[in-house]
Amino acid sequence: MINKNFAAGSLLAICCLLASPLVSSAEIIPVELSESVSQTVLGSSVIPYKEVTLSAQIPGVVRSVSGEVGDSFQQGAQLAQVDESQLMAKRNAILAQIQTAQSILQRSEAQYRREVVSPRSKDIGAMPGFGMPSMMDNFITRPMADALMNNYDSDVGRYTDLVTSASGVSQAKSALQQAQSELQGIDAALQNSKSIAPFEGIIMEKMVEVGDTVQPGQPLVRYGFVKFKRLQADVPSGLVSHLREDMVVPVKINGRTDSMAKVSQIYPVADPERHTVTVKFDLPVDVAASPGMYAQVYVPDAQGSTGSVVIPKSALLSGRSLPSVLVVENDTSSLRLVRLGAEHNGGMVEVLTGLKAGARIIDSPPSNATSGWMPEAQ
Repeated sequence: MINKNFAAGSLLAICCLLASPLVSSAEIIPVELSESVSQTVLGSSVIPYKEVTLSAQIPGVVRSVSGEVGDSFQQGAQLAQVDESQLMAKRNAILAQIQTAQSILQRSEAQYRREVVSPRSKDIGAMPGFGMPSMMDNFITRPMADALMNNYDSDVGRYTDLVTSASGVSQAKSALQQAQSELQGIDAALQNSKSIAPFEGIIMEKMVEVGDTVQPGQPLVRYGFVKFKRLQADVPSGLVSHLREDMVVPVKINGRTDSMAKVSQIYPVADPERHTVTVKFDLPVDVAASPGMYAQVYVPDAQGSTGSVVIPKSALLSGRSLPSVLVVENDTSSLRLVRLGAEHNGGMVEVLTGLKAGARIIDSPPSNATSGWMPEAQ
């Protein structure tokens, strides 16, 4: 019995010893002003260096989708294809039209050459003439007919026959060209039935499966070049003036990886609703990041020359969805939300809004502390 009481007392003493430092470590400290350059932390996302969305160009049923999300392909590889059976049937019909048009063109050209070499107007069986030997008709009968018959002129008849034959050739050529143009349109549609990789990359998202019916413009695959990566952030218009292309700023990937990024592109226009400007930052090649990851970009603030407000990270209440501290005023504490900025050396963190230099806060408060909690007097 004595041993059990001794063990229970020892356990209680150990618990008290473990708990007492947590309570006694809480103290009231002043908010400091750091001389380092103030930085604003902006949320951003990791994006591929290049990204395209391949959409359906013709209606039909999806016949194939190459690979799964994350699979890599070389430039020119086929990523998806829409069934082209109807287009092939139209193509065969147009090929038949081309053959017919070529035959008509050959016949028209033969008739035109015959009219040039052997005019119908000089045919011995044609009027005027008496069916006499062709030499007599050509030298006697037809000249007399041209001179004596007011309603007949052999030269006009020859001209008309030539124009008619030439018109037949021109119409045959137009029909052939029209059929060939339709064939080119069908071939282009057949090419559009296939979605081809425009550059080396991976499939980032599949939006259809084999058997789905698609219409022109419907997205099929989202494809990106991920060998190089970027960050894209919406920077408030008041901070854009502190950025310039090729400028290097600190970033943090997924809350763990610290790195640097170079400003690669600043959009020339701002969003009229949110009053922000889209800025892209190039990441180093060896940084461990995947498209879609959350990242933080540290942008120089306009008030960086006057210093920045910093507090110990231990002063932040743990277990809260939003960063908050206990501010001491009139011998009591009140809970206050703060907006954090960049982290500094020595376990300090910058406070952008919510605190001013000289204010008093509670350092190392317990996680369950609320407004009104005060550390014990020492």
